[in-house]
Amino acid sequence: MSKNAKITESYRIARSRYADMGVDTEKAISKLKKVAVSLHCWQGDDVGGFETADSELSGGGIQATGNYPGKARTPDQLRADLDKALSLIPGKHRLNLHAIYGEFDGKKVERDELTVKQFARWIDWAKSRKMGMDFNPSYFSHPKAADGFTLSHADKNIRKFWIDHGKACRKIGAEIGKALGSPCVTNVWIPDGYKDVPADRKAPRERLRDALDQMFREKLDKKYNLDAVESKLFGIGSESYVVGSHEFYMGYAVSRDVLLCLDTGHFHPTEMVSDKISSTLMFVDEVLLHVSRGIRWDSDHVVVLSDELKAIAEELVRGDYLDRVHIGLDFFDASINRIAAWVIGTRNMVKALLIAMLEPSAILRKMELDGDLSSRLALQEESKTLPFAAVWDYYCMNQDVPMGMAWMDEVKTYEKKVLSKRS
Repeated sequence: MSKNAKITESYRIARSRYADMGVDTEKAISKLKKVAVSLHCWQGDDVGGFETADSELSGGGIQATGNYPGKARTPDQLRADLDKALSLIPGKHRLNLHAIYGEFDGKKVERDELTVKQFARWIDWAKSRKMGMDFNPSYFSHPKAADGFTLSHADKNIRKFWIDHGKACRKIGAEIGKALGSPCVTNVWIPDGYKDVPADRKAPRERLRDALDQMFREKLDKKYNLDAVESKLFGIGSESYVVGSHEFYMGYAVSRDVLLCLDTGHFHPTEMVSDKISSTLMFVDEVLLHVSRGIRWDSDHVVVLSDELKAIAEELVRGDYLDRVHIGLDFFDASINRIAAWVIGTRNMVKALLIAMLEPSAILRKMELDGDLSSRLALQEESKTLPFAAVWDYYCMNQDVPMGMAWMDEVKTYEKKVLSKRS
């Protein structure tokens, strides 16, 4: 029996097992095909960008650790690496691009003067692959962010520079959305905060509120651009106080009709983002979800198939939120093969969604409503041993991507033929 025949037979048995629980695996697979995860470009080059030939992280609490050989050093290399990663991930996905990844052709273009021209090749690349793109202003790695403040800066001239940067990026986002026929989520994250306890928590937040209001004043068509704001608990150099806290941005998103970004690494280690999803979506129309894995702090480790990741996926599926939540990834590990990091993290996000779609939710909800909590717990545990892997392999086979560890063989071949030759 061929490998594909074995996969198909295993799937047939799994499909029958799930059917006994009232779960239609074909319906789950059909639903999963429609979910796009936004891959973050910055995993491919350690958040360096292409503003200068030797872009390095500086200012703003961003840090990538490790020096695994073969990182992308040009836009063409990064696109080639993304192509390889995307070929190993089932489904049709998106790209999440930061402003520092523009192509400047040797010319100096300040961030407050950026236009869609610097991103034309990225748009052409995405268009040729029939995929959408998301965008981010870059409020870090710049002399005007060196002291850790941008949109809430006390200096009105520096503040204006970053406001204008945000305005420029929103227009770029709208152009991206229009060109690709899919709304571009333009997400604002700033590093602003203090390393030690501040004397005034109020004034920076007033400045940030007013700066955001100026930045968002021009109304853009939501058919093309969706604005989002992202909070953080603390960062490197802002351990004691972050201006853009969760409470600040929650209030801002509700009152200003913008998307709220929930980053899984931006809360206390014991806080579960999975528990925030249904509460947040009671009051905002849409949410941007940045999936990362913090270990002890917001360390942006590669996403693994953890209990919390599965809980997040369960909330998205149980609440029927997939049309209201934009899923993106946000990690950067320079200690391992960067393409492998993309593939591991994205495949795990998709796996988690499939597991959630295969949950016998109708039976579980009936048990809960009937007050039969013992049976609910028992079935929740029994569900963990249902043959999910057989459905996953079948999905990968039908999406024409490698099953099991076969994808890693392709990554190693690419490393030998391509990555190892980069200086």
